[in-house]
Amino acid sequence: MATSTMTLEEIREQILQDKQKAAFLARIERGEKIEATDWMPDEYRQLLIRLIHMHGISEVMGCYPEKEWVPKAPNLRRKLAIMAKVQDEVGHGQLLLRVAEDLAAPLNRTRDDLMADLFVSKVKFHNVFHMEARTWADAGLIGWLVDGAAICTQASLLDTSYAPYGRMLKRICAEESFHMQHGESICLALAQGTAKQRAMLQDALERWWEALMFFFGPPEMSEAAKKMLVYKIRTKTNEELRQKYLNRYVPRIRALGLKIPDPNLRYDETKKRWIYTEPDWDKFYRIVRDNQGPKSQERLELRRQAHEGNRWVREAMTRVRARMTG
Repeated sequence: MATSTMTLEEIREQILQDKQKAAFLARIERGEKIEATDWMPDEYRQLLIRLIHMHGISEVMGCYPEKEWVPKAPNLRRKLAIMAKVQDEVGHGQLLLRVAEDLAAPLNRTRDDLMADLFVSKVKFHNVFHMEARTWADAGLIGWLVDGAAICTQASLLDTSYAPYGRMLKRICAEESFHMQHGESICLALAQGTAKQRAMLQDALERWWEALMFFFGPPEMSEAAKKMLVYKIRTKTNEELRQKYLNRYVPRIRALGLKIPDPNLRYDETKKRWIYTEPDWDKFYRIVRDNQGPKSQERLELRRQAHEGNRWVREAMTRVRARMTG
């Protein structure tokens, strides 16, 4: 993924050279929100589609690691809770793809097209959902720490300049908070359990820590990501989000008696930031861009089978809707 050498101010100045874009940017900088029916620059539309499309697909793919644990949950209460969480994640994906579909309609692209992009590598999904969920502790960590990272990101987007996305995120963030509490409950139970359960939780943290550090993306942002900041589609940089996450969750992880697998992790009081071992960003790109994660191909195939297997339902609903509106 190419990074940009341009600063945010240079990108802003570039946008201001176009009178229509400059007037549009002035609306955003006054705090106005953009609706789906408003005029918007093609660049702004494409940036929104890029972000919301990836977010929606990631929510759909995000159900697969925990879906594997529905039949293996340790008791009925946990089974019902994780089933509800899986259902919520798929629902979030459909809501977000509906927002993306409105944006893509002028480009003659449907929700079905947006989903099909996944199978031809036209859209990526989040790095954490390429990973393996080996044990029940993994299911807990996904709910607690992965969904916790998602809340950090999504809460920062509540003030996005695109109003339909912000409205949808209010509902999603509320439900993600319940997911995070569910995961935290699992982790607390394991941390207070037997030596074997505590060891299982520590092992899961050691395997997931790198994926969590990858979560917010590289510190050096791409040109597209910088433009999202200028247009206020996003409001925080990757590193600002990672620092917020570390500040919130490192003390909580340690409070459970867990050891974070980074000997260099420390808080620098002078710089007011966390110092950490830089993860292998080449590995990150291989996972996200090239689908070379431990479970990438298996989960893509499961999603492909579901998409094709349910095609008849989508086609039937399309015919019914056409008759009702025609």
